[in-house]
Amino acid sequence: MLKLDKLPDRTPVKISITVMPDLAHTLADYAAIYARIYGEKAEVPDLIPAMLESFLASDRAFAKARKEQAGEG
Repeated sequence: MLKLDKLPDRTPVKISITVMPDLAHTLADYAAIYARIYGEKAEVPDLIPAMLESFLASDRAFAKARKEQAGEG
């Protein structure tokens, strides 16, 4: 048996969203500041998955509820 487990499914799933104009402008501002700070342009659709991952990883109440939910099954 290999030390590395089989990799999980890494097939991307496309999700479409519609946002309000204020949020669209805020995301565009974020992308511009990101480019200025890191010297590398990133489009908003490329940034959103990382933003969501970061948000979900930092939400302790969500992590706790998710763990409790998993224990129910």
